[in-house]
Amino acid sequence: MKKITVNCPTCQKPVDYVPENEYRPFCSERCQMIDLGAWAEESYKIPVTPTAEDLEHIMDELDEQSGSEDGKQQSIGYRWQ
Repeated sequence: MKKITVNCPTCQKPVDYVPENEYRPFCSERCQMIDLGAWAEESYKIPVTPTAEDLEHIMDELDEQSGSEDGKQQSIGYRWQ
């Protein structure tokens, strides 16, 4: 079986990608935990342009949260359209 070497996603150190490396593709538990922390802090994001349907859904949720049945924002006087 051919040995595959990859770079650790966190520190870029070369790592043997083999079953014996319990932290693969990371070089160590430390690098694995750094990456997990970045996910937990939502540091990794995929940029998305919202569609009209997404915006409509968000507006509906805001209406529900405000407790307003007619779509008026009581605190600032806006009407969602």
